[in-house]
Amino acid sequence: MSAIVGVLVTAAVTPALALSGMAATNTINVFENLPDYLKIDQLSQKSNIYATRSDGSEALLASFYDQNRVEVGSDAINQFVKDAATSGEDPRFYDHGGVDLQGTVGGLVSTLAGGGTRGGSSITQQYVKNVLVQKCEVLTDAQKKSDCYDAATATTPDRKLKEMRLAIGVEKKYAKDDILRSYLNITGFGGTVYGIESAAEYYFGATALTLTLPQAASLVAIVNNPVKFQLDQPDSVTNGAANGYAANKDRRDYILDEMLKYGKINQADHDAAIAAPIEPSIHEPSTGCQTAAGSAFFCDLVVNILQTNTTFGADEATRLANFRRGGYNVYTTLDLDLQNAAETTMKANVPDTYPGWDVGGVIVSVGVGTGKVLAMTQNKDYSQDPAVQATGANYTSINYNTNVDQGGSHGFQPGSTYKVFTLAEWLTEGHSLNERVDSRRKTDWGVFRDSCLGNQSFVFNPKNDSGEAGANYSALESTINSINTGYIGMAKKLDLCGIRKTAEAFGVTRADGDPLQEGASAVLGTNEVAPLSMAVAFAGIANKGTTCSPIVIDHITGTDGAAIPVPASTCTQSVDPAVAAGMTTAMQQVMTKGTATASNAATSPKVPMIGKTGTTDGNKDTWMSGATTKVATVVGVMSVTGDRDQRTTRFDSGRAADARHRMWPVVMSVANAKYGGDAFPVASGAIVNAVQVPIPDLRGKSIAEAQTTLEAAGFVFINGGITDSELPAGTVAKTDPAGGTSTNRGSTVTVSTSNAALIVVPDVVGKSEAEARTTLGNFAVVKSEAAVTDPTQVGKVVAMTPLAGAGAKPGDTVTIAIGKLAGPPKAGG
Repeated sequence: MSAIVGVLVTAAVTPALALSGMAATNTINVFENLPDYLKIDQLSQKSNIYATRSDGSEALLASFYDQNRVEVGSDAINQFVKDAATSGEDPRFYDHGGVDLQGTVGGLVSTLAGGGTRGGSSITQQYVKNVLVQKCEVLTDAQKKSDCYDAATATTPDRKLKEMRLAIGVEKKYAKDDILRSYLNITGFGGTVYGIESAAEYYFGATALTLTLPQAASLVAIVNNPVKFQLDQPDSVTNGAANGYAANKDRRDYILDEMLKYGKINQADHDAAIAAPIEPSIHEPSTGCQTAAGSAFFCDLVVNILQTNTTFGADEATRLANFRRGGYNVYTTLDLDLQNAAETTMKANVPDTYPGWDVGGVIVSVGVGTGKVLAMTQNKDYSQDPAVQATGANYTSINYNTNVDQGGSHGFQPGSTYKVFTLAEWLTEGHSLNERVDSRRKTDWGVFRDSCLGNQSFVFNPKNDSGEAGANYSALESTINSINTGYIGMAKKLDLCGIRKTAEAFGVTRADGDPLQEGASAVLGTNEVAPLSMAVAFAGIANKGTTCSPIVIDHITGTDGAAIPVPASTCTQSVDPAVAAGMTTAMQQVMTKGTATASNAATSPKVPMIGKTGTTDGNKDTWMSGATTKVATVVGVMSVTGDRDQRTTRFDSGRAADARHRMWPVVMSVANAKYGGDAFPVASGAIVNAVQVPIPDLRGKSIAEAQTTLEAAGFVFINGGITDSELPAGTVAKTDPAGGTSTNRGSTVTVSTSNAALIVVPDVVGKSEAEARTTLGNFAVVKSEAAVTDPTQVGKVVAMTPLAGAGAKPGDTVTIAIGKLAGPPKAGG
């Protein structure tokens, strides 16, 4: 005891003397050898996520924290708080060198005599203890964290001695006012509430600067024993609303008495504060994405990026700690004008639940050329709490807009919106918009080229959504009217692996993380993909073929206002700009005269727009995807699980299948008004017009030889069946168009074969009438006369119909013209 008291006597002198050579005893040497440097790390603070309003101001979406703390400067803390803290916890704070000898000796005597601890720590010592505890809080290993906490709070003289030594070191380095400010920012006020600013907001809806005297004293009272004195348990028997929060009031009034005793307040203020009832007004802090309402799923994606992107830490534990404790101010890319429009139209058009149908609705918008996610919503209420989810099908934690690793969704089939990637590959491979393909409906489509998996045969029977049955649609026609058989015909001329790689070049992946499937049916949109992926791809098409990866964070600042690095959008050239111009040329016509006219008509103001619709088998999923040169938006109504025919299902707002055309215009009208839109590049003639190719003369060839020759020349072969002809049976009798004429590559050529039912009409020109009749014995001969001036042609055949060499049936009429000398000319007058 005497040795410890000797240490304390020395330590109680000014910091300079306490650490000087005056220390001589062995005990003092032990004290001297303890560390006196305490590294003060950044305090755990809540991180905030913001969106941008139309006026440029920021709107808080959500906050996250392990400790609800907001650090404030000394000038932002009411003097009542400072005086209450010193009067109640350490009245000699401004006089000692870090250790209050009188209080500490009393505490140590009690500890050594009775085996327990009692008060006596100075504010500086309490601050040191809090700092040591905070160092434990950031540890991620549970055992290390527990051991650290035990060491920082152990009720032993050794721990107390180390705490004193560190307190003296802190006093050497920092001014008293800085220590007091730091103490008030670090200390706990019950539960997850830390620091005077958060405590003022939580318990009284005030700030540390606006607290009244009795409020300040009540909050400082909590510090002494947070569990006993906190004010958010109104049903507590010992410290609740019914008894006027008696336990806290006793401690509060003690502090007020001490403030009066030490001259911090006058008698009148003291008496008024003592008489004031304790009336907490609990303000629950915004915490978690559920507070972001309709923007909650976007918020969830932001949190996912913060926790998974290596920009924010090398490992998951570090990233989580940085986010929840680092006091980030995260300013997102969300545009609240577009977001509000998306949320409003979603609520108006797609119910959150529907009897017998697990319905999902999504809207996502992306900035063209920036990758910024401007809007994201869905028809569900957000909750990560299984208990809340169990209360109704309107709750989910799954973000339908994103991939499984970003929000839990396995994606949806995009249907015909996926055709744009086949169009891109078609134009890349040198085909044109007006080039035609065999688009007849059939079961056996034969062998498709696949340079990755090997050529494959597919037996399936795709039909066209609106029943189109043309045999020779162009790529442009197939795009405008979303003709399935036309696109399968295009794929037959391409490499299925090339189509997949083109989709990947636009940033599209399967939402479940598996590789994109590349079979023939995939051309029609059977891969399950995320709506966000499709929005990014359409933004890439609109950006002259340059796709920019999506970003949700614009910038981040730390607690000191300094910028923190954030992931940047990466832009890559997906297709040649000339190809992109061809795509946008076709997709603009989808809007003006194709399957997306309903969305185009309802969008105002008008700027140049591209689009593509999609409907999956059984009408279970419906999409509308499109873009201007500024904003791309994807809207979808999906069957999350199971099937539902949207064309026979009605919402309050109208037919389910048409909800996409009611929602897309609402969002894009806001986008057009805010961002405008430029004209898309004009496609070149080579992209638009098919190459003119002469049709080969196939007469007399076998039907197999004719098909091979035509297809090698770039035409679509169609067997026109048998026709009357003089050529040998089974050989080509004629083509339509005829051989020798030129037409667009990819056009259909109908080939007819001979039945040998005709015979060749012999040539009788120059023969006498008698000779001609003999030669034409198989035909009915009709004679006519033709005036001639050459006497040698008189009586001979000078012309015949049909011409020699033509085919005719036996008995058909052949007219011969016999020459007759013309008379002398009449005299003129």
